[in-house]
Amino acid sequence: MAISALAGVRIADFAWAWAGAYATTLLAYMGAEVIKIESMKKPDHTRRFSMTTSAVFDGLDKSPIFNDMNTNKLGVTIDLSQPRGIGLAKRLVAISDAVVQNMRPGVMAGLGLGYQELKAVKPDIVYLSSSLRGSTGPERNYGGYAPNFAAVSGLSNITGYDDDLPAGFMGKIDLMSATSAAFSLLAALNYRLQTGEGQHIDLSSSDAISALIGDVLLDYVMNSRVQSRKGNRDDSMAPHNCYRCRGDDKWVSIVIANDEEWEAFCNALGNPEWTQDMRFSDAYSRWQNQNELDRLVEQWAVTHTAYEVMEKLQHVGIAAVPSFSSKDLCTDPHLKERGAWVEVQHPIIGKQIVAAPPWKLSATPADIYRHGPLLGEHNQYVFGDLLGMPSAEIDRLIAEKIIY
Repeated sequence: MAISALAGVRIADFAWAWAGAYATTLLAYMGAEVIKIESMKKPDHTRRFSMTTSAVFDGLDKSPIFNDMNTNKLGVTIDLSQPRGIGLAKRLVAISDAVVQNMRPGVMAGLGLGYQELKAVKPDIVYLSSSLRGSTGPERNYGGYAPNFAAVSGLSNITGYDDDLPAGFMGKIDLMSATSAAFSLLAALNYRLQTGEGQHIDLSSSDAISALIGDVLLDYVMNSRVQSRKGNRDDSMAPHNCYRCRGDDKWVSIVIANDEEWEAFCNALGNPEWTQDMRFSDAYSRWQNQNELDRLVEQWAVTHTAYEVMEKLQHVGIAAVPSFSSKDLCTDPHLKERGAWVEVQHPIIGKQIVAAPPWKLSATPADIYRHGPLLGEHNQYVFGDLLGMPSAEIDRLIAEKIIY
């Protein structure tokens, strides 16, 4: 029987929204027992509404967005505004391997749940703080949301068309930050296995995104050149663009990297007369004349569906892929065959189709085996079974709205 890679690892999850919550979900895919800590006073805001879609949900357990971001987790409710709530949270940390939080710098320490306070409770704890600019420096108090991550990192400024404003990014940037956080946690947990020592990971989400554009940063450092927006074009390759295809708002991306690929491309098109034009005879000439080249490529592409273009060009080794809508992604034969989507049954909102773990592991498979937790769904298990609290004590804390 397969064993999950992180079986036996427990995480006290104070994170919320996407950038924090998805980091621990990635670890929950691999078998970590992630206990999400909320309260009736301050539930994760994705239970109420979606910033990305502007949807508002009628009830704290009816949000498909929350479900998507928190599959496999357990959920408890603790009022952290009360001292006894803080004490209860510390008891939970004492039996955990890691703590994750993405509140503004200083908030957790102000509650008595900062790294130094929790290290006193659990000396080898791995503690991850995630924020826009990290917990030190003059920009530490900047608000941390996905568009800010992208703007401050520099990614927005280089993304978009050359005659338009920088691109605005939403949830996808949160998920990139979350992936960096999950990787950092894995590295720290591995370090603890080797040394017995925990640590505080102070993650700057904007730095995590800047790491994805290292070539742009090096271009500035080495050449004093500030790159800007250039649409879908490349500094040396052409064709390198997104081309309209047959159908309503259907597009395909095509990239030709060298002369061999150009020849294969021309053959796939049946060598129309324009492909023999001297303006396109070599890579540099194609790049110099890419306005006309893009017009001619699109003139051909628009007579085919995006899938037809993809299949024809990929067959001869050309990078080509449609611009998928959400519906296209959910129905794409390759993604379905790869198991990119999984069905989860939620007790309140019913059947949900969610993205499966994005990797395949042979010996320690990652999996989604349960829906996101209902608010306080696992109070009895966590406080009773894990912490060993008598039922009478749990009932009293519920009545006093400590477990609330």
